Amino acid sequence: MSAPASSAPAVAPPTEAGLLDFARRAAADPALIASLPLDPHGRTWVRLEGPGGSEAWLIGWPPGSGTGWHDHADSVGAFVTASGELTEHSLAARLPTEGWTSLELTAGVDRHRRLAAGHGRAFGRHHVHEVLNESPVRHAISVHAYYPPLPRIRRYSRTGQVLRLEQVERPEDWQ
Repeated sequence: MSAPASSAPAVAPPTEAGLLDFARRAAADPALIASLPLDPHGRTWVRLEGPGGSEAWLIGWPPGSGTGWHDHADSVGAFVTASGELTEHSLAARLPTEGWTSLELTAGVDRHRRLAAGHGRAFGRHHVHEVLNESPVRHAISVHAYYPPLPRIRRYSRTGQVLRLEQVERPEDWQ
């Protein structure tokens, strides 16, 4: 005799587009955005319930703050600016995922975009970028979502065309 078939449908994991849609909807929620405590000197964040088991964050960016160069390892993600404006610098290059500490980047890999309120972007696995609030006077707020939940974040330093792996953070380092 075979076991009875499960009646629960399989749920597909969130896609980059699904994460972007979630981030857009959350960023458009004035009550949610107003609930974030802002600090004049450091980034603030609140964890949100993301779709389909994803990890999501509401993040406040004081003037002049940023993330530094990093990636989200094996997670896909998306973020949307809810207020203010964020700048993203990214690399249009697939980097090796393991076994290196320093790479010389080729010419033409740098990308730059400004994301005003209501604008965002999705990205794939191993997307290397830095996000900045370049305003000297105004906070920015954004919504970020990742799937699977972040297993680690790799942090890099950059001097000219040389990218160096500096640190690997695990969830216990930021939660």
